[in-house]
Amino acid sequence: MTVQPPLSLEHMRLDAVLEGLARGDTAALARAISLVENQREGFERVLTDVHGRIGKGKTHRIGITGPPGAGKSTLTEQLVRIYRARGLKVAVIAVDPTSPFTGGALLGDRIRMESVSLDPGVFIRSMATRGAQGGLATTTEEVADVLEAFGFDRILIETVGVGQTELDVAATAETTVLVLVPESGDGIQTLKAGVMEIAELYVINKSDRPGADKLKQEVEVMLGIRRGNAFAHIAPHHNPRAAKRGGGRRGEAAATDSWEAAVLTTVASNGEGIADLVAALDRHHAYLATSGKLDERRKRRLAARTRAVVNRAIRQWVLDETQAEELLARRLDEVAAGTTSPYEVAAEVLKRLRNGK
Repeated sequence: MTVQPPLSLEHMRLDAVLEGLARGDTAALARAISLVENQREGFERVLTDVHGRIGKGKTHRIGITGPPGAGKSTLTEQLVRIYRARGLKVAVIAVDPTSPFTGGALLGDRIRMESVSLDPGVFIRSMATRGAQGGLATTTEEVADVLEAFGFDRILIETVGVGQTELDVAATAETTVLVLVPESGDGIQTLKAGVMEIAELYVINKSDRPGADKLKQEVEVMLGIRRGNAFAHIAPHHNPRAAKRGGGRRGEAAATDSWEAAVLTTVASNGEGIADLVAALDRHHAYLATSGKLDERRKRRLAARTRAVVNRAIRQWVLDETQAEELLARRLDEVAAGTTSPYEVAAEVLKRLRNGK
């Protein structure tokens, strides 16, 4: 008879977290997210446990990105209000810049969304980027998996707001909303090569300010150029009836075969235009589901995740097997003095790996 070793305290705690997740315990959810976010021992077991409960098509992951000061948090709060009025459970992942001193989040969107944070049907989690590029923390997508498995109907992912490099959200969310303000007009040309390329919905927030209509027209023209039907949104001086017909059968076919990004105007501070935004979000999710693109995106996301997990495991294995950090600590003075180069230290790490040391 084989005697099983007693379970460790940490193992028992992890079992309690998984049991709590299964029964809908919010405290267990917070604990599970902390494990995943900080990649503590047992986090992969949590992700494996929840994997079978995601990808059923019920949850809509919405990314909200844009430059600082565009009103992303206010817009997110208004979306939460409408979704809660519809009886939907909503989770918010608010990614904030990282303090270089404490490693924590600087802004704290949970405080800015205080009016909805007390609702038991709303879960808000602030995450620090911890130096990650692309507008998201490295574990944002994994945290979204935990939230989806917990049963949230909408997961709103608000990026850090650093400009045109915030492209990760497009791979994480099913619908990406780019929030601009009238003052963004002069930066459209520089944004165009980056974050302007990834959105399915474009929102001109604070549209009660001067220049909103002009920016809306500029964005529509830019999207027209990308689709090959530039200026289709602008009423011509001659033959306006043709414009109303949408350019004939070719335009109609394009509309059915692919998603045509909408450009909406909102004033998030008073809720103006938010209902139209919610309707557009619903339309896009329905389009993804009926076109089969929802499953395609999920498969691409899972393939990329698997590669990332393998890369993470390989990196950690190399560091552990070669004691690379200890070697670097010993050689750092030599590297700083110029007697040894970083490439020589790296070659020594790889040599140790080849020799099995």
